[in-house]
Amino acid sequence: MNDLRDLRSARYGALAGTLALALFAASGAQAADVAKGKEKADQVCAACHGKDGNTPIDPSYPRLAGQHADYLRHALHAYQADQRRNPIMGAQAKQLSRADIENLASWYASLPGPLSHQR
Repeated sequence: MNDLRDLRSARYGALAGTLALALFAASGAQAADVAKGKEKADQVCAACHGKDGNTPIDPSYPRLAGQHADYLRHALHAYQADQRRNPIMGAQAKQLSRADIENLASWYASLPGPLSHQR
């Protein structure tokens, strides 16, 4: 009976370890610094997207506040790789480091967006 419990414990431990590793890899090896994201956003993004990420200077510019961090990361990497084409965003994105992108994505994701609501 103890052998069966030991086997189950070992399986659960292995499963938990695998799950933890997968979550760590999916979240990115680098932790985001939201404060640095705000600082970079104030320097680079606020002129077009607004200081709060909700007030772009042109209605065709997206609102960044409240967007999912993984979407923002993907979009910025796509601009860097010329998979998304916009002369302004392409030039801005190409100057961002991986850490800048991670930090910006976390900053904007932390802000309430136009579709945000309280539960």
